[in-house]
Amino acid sequence: MSSRPASSDAAPTLGQALSDVVRRLTEAGVPEPRLDARLLAAHVLGLPSPGALSVRMGDPVPEGADCALAALVARRAAREPVGRILGRRGFWTLDLALGPDTLEPRPDTETVVTAVLDRLPDRGAPLTLLDLGTGTGAIVLALLADLPRARGIGVDIAPGAVAVAEDNARRHGLADRARFLCADWADGLAEAPGPFDVIASNPPYIETAALDTLDPEVRGHDPRGALDGGADGLAAYRTLIPLAAARLGPGGWLALEVGAGQAAAVSALVAAAGLGAPALVRDLAGIDRCVIARRDG
Repeated sequence: MSSRPASSDAAPTLGQALSDVVRRLTEAGVPEPRLDARLLAAHVLGLPSPGALSVRMGDPVPEGADCALAALVARRAAREPVGRILGRRGFWTLDLALGPDTLEPRPDTETVVTAVLDRLPDRGAPLTLLDLGTGTGAIVLALLADLPRARGIGVDIAPGAVAVAEDNARRHGLADRARFLCADWADGLAEAPGPFDVIASNPPYIETAALDTLDPEVRGHDPRGALDGGADGLAAYRTLIPLAAARLGPGGWLALEVGAGQAAAVSALVAAAGLGAPALVRDLAGIDRCVIARRDG
């Protein structure tokens, strides 16, 4: 793109186009219009990151890019998430492909990854990992990326999610240390009984009655089965925790993402399964987001 200023009869500059996008997204009620405008523009222009836009604000919008950007903006204004529009979402140090059967991984879930890594005395050890309800593979792949000798298994009941997770493992060079099973938790654990050094999960935890009150980006695009935690939001934990606790090796860790206000109830379920005293780890908003406990021994 040229660096000369645009004249009044020339194509709008990138800065002008971005201002128009921010205005439209703001009018549509999009929560972070400025960030989303930059993400979409960087994608259309083929730039490596939104930060690369900063030195191009005075450049004219390339021919054809205005129509391509307008099409994406229309989708975002209709409250389709940016991750769904682009087909990928950044998580931890990874860029993960998404699919219709996967949740869009969010920063809250990185709390689980941090909680586990902070408790491992030797990140170079040959650890065994299990991710229940793996979706995109976010948790197990993030852990494998930081644990060079670990091996991990992800279990998901949705075939589409397993296919996406396998693709993400291949793209990040982790396929030789990651395996994914299409099964419910009980059948998956029968096929891969452990013991495991780490079992982690971001299970469904939204109360059924609250699903229709979620933001349109969530209720309209994340799979309902990955959100619906039953009448009180705890149904998945009642199934998952005893299964996982029985398959942890001595000194192994169970790490669970929880919804706001659920930490005490999930901690009680963890304690009842015979694990050590659970610890709570807060997310960046200060909410208790992860319950983590260790098997003695």
